[in-house]
Amino acid sequence: MDGILERMFRLKAHGTTPMREVVAGLTTFATMSYIIVVNPKILEAAGMPFGAAMTATILSAFFGSLAMGLYANRPFALAPYMGENAFIAFTVVKVLGYSWQTALGAVFVGGVLFTFFTLFGVRRWLIESIPRSLKLSFIVGIGLFLTFIGLNTVGLVTMGVPGAPVKFGNIADPSVLLAVAGVVLITVLMARRVPGALILGILIVSAAAYALGAAPLPDRLVGAPPSPGPVFLQLDIPGALTWGFFSVILTIFVMDFVDTMGSLYAVSFRGGLLDENDDLPNIERPLLVDALATVVGALLGTTTTGVYIESGTGIEAGGRTGLTAVTTALLFLLALFLAPLFVAVPHCAYGPCLIIVGMLMMRPFSEMEFDDLTEVLPTFLVVILMSFTYNLGIGMTAGFASYPIVKTLGGKGREVNAGMWVLCAVSVLFFAFYPH
Repeated sequence: MDGILERMFRLKAHGTTPMREVVAGLTTFATMSYIIVVNPKILEAAGMPFGAAMTATILSAFFGSLAMGLYANRPFALAPYMGENAFIAFTVVKVLGYSWQTALGAVFVGGVLFTFFTLFGVRRWLIESIPRSLKLSFIVGIGLFLTFIGLNTVGLVTMGVPGAPVKFGNIADPSVLLAVAGVVLITVLMARRVPGALILGILIVSAAAYALGAAPLPDRLVGAPPSPGPVFLQLDIPGALTWGFFSVILTIFVMDFVDTMGSLYAVSFRGGLLDENDDLPNIERPLLVDALATVVGALLGTTTTGVYIESGTGIEAGGRTGLTAVTTALLFLLALFLAPLFVAVPHCAYGPCLIIVGMLMMRPFSEMEFDDLTEVLPTFLVVILMSFTYNLGIGMTAGFASYPIVKTLGGKGREVNAGMWVLCAVSVLFFAFYPH
């Protein structure tokens, strides 16, 4: 069996083992399994049946992660994006008044466009035209974004009041204390180089939460998956191909482009997968998988599907090859029947992993060019707007829009290549047509 896995995933060449990859896949799944419930809950607000949307969510995560592992041989897991799902449910459907079927049609169109752009090398050309400073800022910004999600997930930072949007959580809450203990525990385990530190931390904190009554045990372990019929192939493509829907398609297109690119760079950085030019070798393969996952996800009945930043937890656990993604995919498939068990992992158990991974993504700060203000402002906008708007796409497009302009006005226009001007133009269009 080990010989087969070695031939399929080239484990030795990546300095890893089957057991390490499986543990990494389990870690990734544990930290992103919340999407099984959260995504259909958000889509339910758009009128989509919860059960059918949950099945579509799981199947799209299974397809994307499996394809990433087998075709691209990368340790990246895929699932419907947070942010894009909220945009569809609350902006496109609730505010603009379109049907969720038309919204899924727009997601499908965006996925098809990405597939063609990937096959013709346009996405790679644009990605490789991005300057190093912006690439580093994506990593740092996503690290802060992950940290903020983790702090909010465990209740250490909560929603505040007008004038003070966030505040310190209730430190007397047992689950919050368990989360703090989880951060310390995982840090110590990692410092001592204990294998599987992240998943060990999740298991130990989960057990403590159940024992102390800070989290409820699942009422059942097994259940038949709901039928995806009500959402399967229900997308309205002709309705999406109208001029009035242009702003929606443009927004989905740009958000998917920047979210995928940022996630790819962030998780690849943590795994040491970038080359000397800070590029991901053979990036066309993960990009193609990402595009096809969005197409398939829309057909199944869910929103934009792409690389998850929580993949960084599995990479931190030692995942380096596609076997990590395949393991995560199989766990998603298993979740069709064991969803009550998997979603019972308490917030205080997986939240600390997000905080730890976010902390580890701060290292590129030391490589920023703080002496050149034409580099500092665009990267600063990327980092702060990712977290302060709770939207990766807003931060990244702000960086694309500002970089060429600031460089040119600062007398350094020659440092801007054609690809960055294209990204600048698309980002300006994004902000102009974004449905506020």
